[in-house]
Amino acid sequence: MGNVEDTKPMEEQINNNKTAFDLNDYTIIKEGEAEILMQTKNEVFYNKSQVNNRDMSIAVLRTFISKRKEEHEALLSKRMQKASKVSESHAANGSSNGECEPSEVIPEGEPCSNGDEPEKAVEGRAPRELKPTRVLEALSASGLRAIRYAREVEEIGQVVALDNDKASVEACRRNIKFNGSVAGAKVESNLVDARVYMLTHPKEFDVVDLDPYGSPSVFLDSAVQSIADGGLLMCTATDMAVLCGSNGEVCYSKYGSYPLRGKYCHEMALRIVLACIESHANRYKRYIVPVLSVQMDFYVRVFVRVFTSAGAMKSTPLKLSYVYQCVGCDSFHLQPIGRTVSKNTSVRYLPGFGPVVPQECSDCGKKYNMGGPIWSAPIHDQDWVTSILSDVKAMKNRYPAFNRISAVLTTVSEELPDVPLFLSLHNLCGTLKCTSPSAVIFRSAVINAGYRISGTHVNPLGLKSDAPMDVIWDIMRCWVKNHPVKEQSSDQSGSVILAKEPILQANFARAVASLSKAQAKKVARFLPNPERHWGPKLRAGRTITSKHVSLLGADAVNNLLNNNEEQEAEEPQAKRIKTEEQTPISCEKE
Repeated sequence: MGNVEDTKPMEEQINNNKTAFDLNDYTIIKEGEAEILMQTKNEVFYNKSQVNNRDMSIAVLRTFISKRKEEHEALLSKRMQKASKVSESHAANGSSNGECEPSEVIPEGEPCSNGDEPEKAVEGRAPRELKPTRVLEALSASGLRAIRYAREVEEIGQVVALDNDKASVEACRRNIKFNGSVAGAKVESNLVDARVYMLTHPKEFDVVDLDPYGSPSVFLDSAVQSIADGGLLMCTATDMAVLCGSNGEVCYSKYGSYPLRGKYCHEMALRIVLACIESHANRYKRYIVPVLSVQMDFYVRVFVRVFTSAGAMKSTPLKLSYVYQCVGCDSFHLQPIGRTVSKNTSVRYLPGFGPVVPQECSDCGKKYNMGGPIWSAPIHDQDWVTSILSDVKAMKNRYPAFNRISAVLTTVSEELPDVPLFLSLHNLCGTLKCTSPSAVIFRSAVINAGYRISGTHVNPLGLKSDAPMDVIWDIMRCWVKNHPVKEQSSDQSGSVILAKEPILQANFARAVASLSKAQAKKVARFLPNPERHWGPKLRAGRTITSKHVSLLGADAVNNLLNNNEEQEAEEPQAKRIKTEEQTPISCEKE
């Protein structure tokens, strides 16, 4: 950030740009350091509730730029050390018997010269400088996200904003101009199909941002090709009904995975999107490394790095699994697609062992539903999460949605990284028809049994644990012995589970680690929505009617409808006359 004197000319220029617009025709929306002009009609999509998404993206982008610098410096240091070792080796061998001088670097295939001619010093290839970060926003709409990137993330060199809607591109260019010289110098808006543009610019962008209205599946193939090695793909999916199991066949057609309607469905949605991205990347000998994956509000958002390596790509089947979910109880099991066998220094990749479950659930005797494949490897990089969270706290005033994103990041930082999906304590008790133990008591029993347990950012009642399902049910059986339930019919899942004697004798004594650090410090982890009707708004271009009250709120709908009626009443009389005159002329021609 510059000093006060540096910002004065910029502020003056922005004010001058504002006077160039008739502000009576627009509503000015300010978010972060960006301001955009929005017309009253629903011509260009803007979603207020996505402020959480944009703030989280800016936080991750800042960390990515910092990590990218560190990696580049480490690479240069490694090259210099290697060059130093080579020169020391030459010096130790000496230059006698017609050998080349150690200070010289001879290109491969050229003999060294010992004649009277002066030898030409051949310089090695200088290390390439790290260029400023280039960002591609594939679906820019009003351009708010692209402008915020340009104005708030200091070390971004260029932001290319794309949209195939003419009104959106016009609005984006208007907003770029409205935001002054910094936005004008860094942000470029193009009217083009994002898929075609990304396909024709392979490996050109350090960051690609996909935030469509709905599914990102049609953009993934071209997106993974346009990212430079080690680049960052930021991807949003808002079609949660599809990803969470309401339309399993549609999810399979879009993402290549079948969803299950368990309590963990939102985390499964994250893992389905990651598996889909990995599938597209593999087609081009590339693979992904997730750094942060979150479910917020009405969507999932994943941040993954993309690398190229045919060798590393072979490990993909080890990161994917099918899920078996019992239809009678909360028991679920994962079936890895692949496995490895090591012999001496070689590694063989083989199909996974199976089946991991019998035909009937060993806990309640019911059948299994099978879903997936899903990404079963870690969905966060805890080092990145720590860096992002510390950056957000250090720049608290620059994030409009600080409270929400810091709460999400705090919860993510305490998740068990190597445990896919989670259990719901209330669901377990619902199966057994028993009173629920407190989360602290249940956590203590799991910890005292020798296993790990944590919360999840997806669900306040969700619990991640590496304890197998038979241990979980043994703990619940011990709980029911101390808190008896009414007798149930013998064919119910809960009755079958309780009919078995527990092998493990649970210890419900309070464990030291039963509360997370955030809970112990009473740090907020799950915040309510800031206002009513918080959620996705209408797709741009749709006419707003009274049926949209549930999305926008009664007051907002009434104001918009009244404004539209006033505009129609004030329609120029000359325009109406012109329309009436044109009709008989066309009739005469016929």
